Formats: sequence, C-alpha cells, structure tokens
Amino acid sequence: MATRISTQKPTSSAAATQRTGDASVSKDSRFSNDFKQWLQTHGYGKYAFAQGNVPAFGGKRTPGEKVTKEPVIFIHGNSDSAAGWKGSIETFSKNGYKPSELYAMTWGPANPLQAANQHHSQEYLEEVRAFIQAVKEYTGAKKVDVIGHSMGVTLARKAIQGGDGFDPYAHSKFNLGKPLTDSVDTFVGIAGANHGLAAALWTGDMVPTTNRTSGLHPDSAILKDLNAVNHDEGEHVYSIWSNVDEVVGVGLAGFTSPIPGQDGAKVYNTFPYGHMGLKNLTGEEQLAMVRDHQVR
Repeated sequence: MATRISTQKPTSSAAATQRTGDASVSKDSRFSNDFKQWLQTHGYGKYAFAQGNVPAFGGKRTPGEKVTKEPVIFIHGNSDSAAGWKGSIETFSKNGYKPSELYAMTWGPANPLQAANQHHSQEYLEEVRAFIQAVKEYTGAKKVDVIGHSMGVTLARKAIQGGDGFDPYAHSKFNLGKPLTDSVDTFVGIAGANHGLAAALWTGDMVPTTNRTSGLHPDSAILKDLNAVNHDEGEHVYSIWSNVDEVVGVGLAGFTSPIPGQDGAKVYNTFPYGHMGLKNLTGEEQLAMVRDHQVR
C-alpha cells in the first residue's frame, strides 16, 4: 500500500496556538455520570479506568442522548494521563464533537519516576482493549476512531490486533481475543516506538520498558508480533512523528514511528515538535486524519 508522506516545519503561529472549546479535560475530569453508571452495570467496573479515581473524559449527559459522529478514543503514553489530551479534545470540540463522541482513559501511573517500570503488560493491554470495546458498545457506533501517543500507540495496536501475549513480570500467558480491526475506522499513531526506542539498545532487559519480551527494545517479541502484519489497526491508518523526537529517537533504531502498511504520515523536522509537542500541537492534523482521512 502506498504511503503518502507530508513533511512540515513549524511556524510561530502553530507553536503558539491556544485552542479553546466547550469540552475540556483536566486532572480533575471524570466520565459523565451516565457513562460511569453504564460501565458498572455492563461488566467494566473491574478496570482501573472505570473506578473513578483517575483522570478521564467522555460520556452522554443523559441516557437518551444521540451520538451522531464516530466516537474518538484517545490512548495516552507512558507516565501521562487522560488529562494530556486537553488540546486535542478542545480542537475536536471546536469542530463539532460532543463529549459523548470523545473519550480518554488513564492507564498506569502518571509519574515519570515510574516510567521505566511500565511495559506492555497483560493488565494494560486488557484495559486498553476493554476501553475500546466499552466505548463502541456504549455509544452503539458501528466503528470508532483511535488516536494513541507514545507507548499508547503500541498498546492500542496490540489491543486491536488481539491474539496471544506473554507478560514476563507476571509470568503469564494470555489471549486478548480476536482482532478488533473491523471495529476501527481510523487509527492514528503519534510518536509511537513501533520499531523500538533508540535508548533501548543500551538498557535492554535492565528495565521493564525496554525489555526484549514485552518492552520497546527494537528486537522485542511484542514489536515483532505487532509488525508482522500490515494495516491491521483499522480501515485507515496514519502516523505522526518527528525527526527531532528526543524520547523515541531515530539513531541506531532507525525511523521507528511509521506503522507497517500505513496510508500516510505527517512528519516534522524541527522543534517544538518534539515528543510531547507532537501530541499537544497537532490537534488539527489529528482531526483531518480522523474526519477527512487526509494528511494536512
């Protein structure tokens, strides 16, 4: 499948854009009361995202509210939280999306000091997969859109692909189930280490995040599994990445963020489009990929 690449240097206006709207997510944000109640009564209450003590966003104001747009699901990266999607949610809201059509959950600790201990664990994979399934079921949508950032990209890709997995720290084999590919219209991976972290070549199995089984080492089993198939994340697949990503890096790991079989990519070459800037400053690009299936 041909890949359309768009490259862009930042402008001062893009870097300084402050987006506002009637939907916002902060560290104190939670799901709507309707969604919270629905999660508890439909078998999702056991997951951390449904337990009400972490940042989250989304849900209907009333049970009868109509969802007219394809729901968009945001999956954050390592040591981040749902609150990190504030800019994207405001951009989508400004363009006609309601809170019942935008969903963000929190997985793992939002603590940079614990970042090295996070990996593609059975717990996180099952949680991300359950959230995608819950949003689709709750909204009654035929398909959803998924946008991931950093480690959220590879977590979401595996959650969608399903199948077997192994958690080396829980010493457990597991099966996520059949692929959810037919449930996803557009998948957008932002600053994902799809082919490994450059720094992982030095740290390897010394820390969970870069281990060679469920981590982000370029030769890890989970990344080989993810990249063995093309375009399995949804009907439309895009990536957004940067040649100046100070976290993912390019170096000896090569260009790590492209997704096999992707339909297109937006590539940046200078700051402020580093690792976090790629998420925080590209709301319009994310919207174009999801809504219009285009690379701006």
